[in-house]
Formats: sequence, structure tokens, C-alpha cells
Amino acid sequence: MSDASTCADSGDRQYATGVARAFGGALLFSLPILMTMETWQLGFYMDRWKLVCLLVMMLPLLVGLAYYLGFEDSTNLFDAAVDAFVAIAVAAVLAAALLYLFGALSLRTSIDEWIGKVALQTMAGSIGALLAQSQFGSSNADNDKRREGGDFAEYFFMAAGAVFLGANVAPTEEVVLIAHRMTSWHTLGVILVSLLVMHAFVYALDFRGQHERAAEQSFSSEFLRFTMVGYLIALAISVYICWSFGRFDGLPVSVALQISVVLAFPASVGAAAARLVL
Repeated sequence: MSDASTCADSGDRQYATGVARAFGGALLFSLPILMTMETWQLGFYMDRWKLVCLLVMMLPLLVGLAYYLGFEDSTNLFDAAVDAFVAIAVAAVLAAALLYLFGALSLRTSIDEWIGKVALQTMAGSIGALLAQSQFGSSNADNDKRREGGDFAEYFFMAAGAVFLGANVAPTEEVVLIAHRMTSWHTLGVILVSLLVMHAFVYALDFRGQHERAAEQSFSSEFLRFTMVGYLIALAISVYICWSFGRFDGLPVSVALQISVVLAFPASVGAAAARLVL
């Protein structure tokens, strides 16, 4: 067998292993919302144009994750785009099979309901499928798929983490319930705690991947550059997800802001954690 054939077979096996690993990642990361009734209902009644906008917004996020952490050493954006669509397909197949198994979908269910429920579930599943490479892959440094991307990569990973945790929590009724129980002082307190938790995750708690503050950078500089920017990213994503899920419908701006701040708490934790592990 020629060296070229051997390399091709090795590459195919590596990609197949990555796809198989993606099913494990999709299952692990999407199982909580796959077994949550609110997400089944949301997939049924959510405005379809908002769902389409949400899924379109997810595409560049998935392509970026595939570029940095894909199934193979993607050399260009086309390869990353292919990996992203593979992840979506993996998540959709897994979601459809499990929702059918759980009785949330049946052969008598309308096509529109099938599409809505499965499409919504693919958000977390497709992210999990792509993160499987960094979480379940070889720990050998030679096989590390992460690309270096400077500050942009740091912000990008924070956005990915915020989307993942934010989208998992947003469908639950507790987000709205907590917001209605909060006063203005509670809202301010949640913002401050979110910032402190984000900064502690990355700089103070000695987690794997924890960042060391550069000697030439002051605390305030690091806080503003990453923690504050990261929180604003998480808050903006929270606002968009809540709007997409119809959480703001018929509510005054003050309540919508409180709901966004509540969701931004888990989203900011996801942002901080993603910056550590991705």
C-alpha cells in the first residue's frame, strides 16, 4: 500500500473517530434540555422566523468552533464549515431519535412540530459535538487541535460558552420567576456577583487552564479587558436568546432587563468556564 493511501486511510479513520466522538459530546451536552419539557413546548410554539434567525446566528459560532476545535486539523474555513454541518447533522439525528424514544415526538406529529423541536435541540447538541474534540479527545499535546487566535479567540470562546449555558437555562420558567421576585438592588447584586465569579474562575480559583495575569497588566486593566468585556458579551447574548424565545413579549423594559441579567449569570459562568477549558 502506498504512503498516500496509508495517509488517506489514517485521515478517514481519524475523521470517523471524531464523528463518533461527536455523538458522545452531543449526548452529554444536550441531555439536560432533551429531557426538559419547556424546550419541547418552546420548539412547538416558538415563532419560526425567530427560530430561523437563532439558527442562522449559530452557524458562524459553529464554524468558528470547528475551526479551532474541529474533528480534524481544518486548514481553511471550508473544512470548518463542513465540520460544523456534520455537527448539526449529528445533533439533529440524536435529538430526533431521543425525542421519539421519550414520546415527545411520534409518527403522528406534524412535520412543523418535528422541525421546531429538533431544530431547537440541535443548538446545544451541535456545540457539544464540536466541543467533544477538546473534552474527550487525546490529551497528548501533539494531538491538540486548538489554534491560537489571540484576544479574538478568547472573546469567541466566551461567546460560545455563554450561548451554551444561556440557551440551556433560558427555556425554563424559573428565569422569569426569579426576575419578577428581584428588586433593583437584587439586580445590581446579581451583576456584581456575575463579574466576581467570572474573574475568580479565570484568575483566582486555581482551575485547570487558569490564566496568569501578565506582569505588565494591572488588575483593573485585566478586569476591564476580559472580565467586563466577557460579561457584556454574555449579557448581549442573553438579551438575544430571551428575545428569540419570546421571554420579553408584553413586558416592560425594566422587567426585560431583569430577565436578561438573571440569564446573564449562568451565561457569564459559561463564558468564564469556556475560556478556561477550550
